[in-house]
Amino acid sequence: MSHTPVNHPARPIYRAIAALTGLYLAIFGVLGVVTTFGDAPFAQDDTRVLGQGANLGFSALCLLLGVIVLAGVGLGRNIDAAINTALAWALMALSLAELAVLRTDANFLNFTVSTCVVVMTIGLVLLMAGMYGKMGSEEEAKAWRDGRLVL
Repeated sequence: MSHTPVNHPARPIYRAIAALTGLYLAIFGVLGVVTTFGDAPFAQDDTRVLGQGANLGFSALCLLLGVIVLAGVGLGRNIDAAINTALAWALMALSLAELAVLRTDANFLNFTVSTCVVVMTIGLVLLMAGMYGKMGSEEEAKAWRDGRLVL
């Protein structure tokens, strides 16, 4: 995309932010799995972890996503930018979908309003990290700075 910066000077900061976000997801996942261990995977009860509604299924999902984000940050080479961008859109869609079914039986991940806000924020942070974390050749970076389309 011509609007996605290449070799942004703050790329290391965005990678660190993505790593902290992945670490948060992993920690939330571990705490959630420990807290909800033995419950039904998609229980809809008052279980809270770090102030958010959680169940075993959502906790395991967060743990998996946290590990994926951390692995992407560790690998680098634009893999992190692709992973962060894809997961960002998925998390934002999940947040909106769960917000739509919040007080129904379809709330299978046991979301609360605070969970929706946190998941949306995590999605936005990962999107920012994904969009500003792209690396490229000096030619691509110069083309981006000059406003030319790079495919």
